[in-house]
Amino acid sequence: MAETGNKARGWLTAAIVIILLVIVSGPVVLHIGQRRHNILPFDVATEFPADKPMIGGEAFASTVIALMEHELNGLTGWRPNDFVLWGPHLWADNNSNRQLGIIQAIRESVRVFKDHLTKVSSDQFDPNLVAADLAFRNDAEKLWLPSAEGKFREGIRYLHAYKDGLRTTPPTSRPINQRNMELIRLFQAWGDLLGDAHARLYKEPESAWDVDDDFYHAQGFAHVIHHLVLAVGREYQHEFDTKPVVGTLFREVADALGKAATLKPLIVFNGQPDGLFANHRRNLDAYITEARQKMYSIREELEK
Repeated sequence: MAETGNKARGWLTAAIVIILLVIVSGPVVLHIGQRRHNILPFDVATEFPADKPMIGGEAFASTVIALMEHELNGLTGWRPNDFVLWGPHLWADNNSNRQLGIIQAIRESVRVFKDHLTKVSSDQFDPNLVAADLAFRNDAEKLWLPSAEGKFREGIRYLHAYKDGLRTTPPTSRPINQRNMELIRLFQAWGDLLGDAHARLYKEPESAWDVDDDFYHAQGFAHVIHHLVLAVGREYQHEFDTKPVVGTLFREVADALGKAATLKPLIVFNGQPDGLFANHRRNLDAYITEARQKMYSIREELEK
């Protein structure tokens, strides 16, 4: 009996040790995985070199496709509609909240792409962009009928069809129109998104659960806009070559948002200004605010 009791205690001790190791190592593993996932394996400058011809709209559409495919095809896939323990409201929710920010920024960017960058006044909307815009607006937390993943992949297919239509003879897709006035509308939309992120990060969170939720949601905005700023820089390369000030501001905006998109503390702290712990929300907000202010300067230059 004593031997049986000792074995039982031994198994219990081993089980407790394993559980403690999982509890301790789990956040570290998730942290390392998230840091790797935050890097998008797509470089618009490599895909569309400056010395090779490109049809307006290709770089922008390709970047949106790359952003969405990276989230859908990652190791854990689309998280906001997953099993409750991995969703945006409980426990391992960092990537879920980041993805909710990503899809919101993509929706606004594709809307402006459809409504303004490829359309002037009484022109018709591009049908593939209309369909892509609609598909990306599916409920991001819906598991099925239809699933979020299914509709987002549908949106990607329409963007591929849009790109193919740019190269048909005659073209069946509408290229970017290269008008500064329409580009200003894109920066207005991005400024609104970053303004929302600033408001979330600067205010005191309503509960401890909101501290990292706001952080990662805002980071999703930064991730999308960072890469699309680079795409716009390629789309409007000739314009920026003739306006060096705008080109410099673009690089500074992209740099600030790139740092915001990859900022990854192990734990998101909301420390006091003179406290012992960092305030990662305010650190992220510094990059967000810098990019937003320089976007205003870009708009002023484009209006001249």
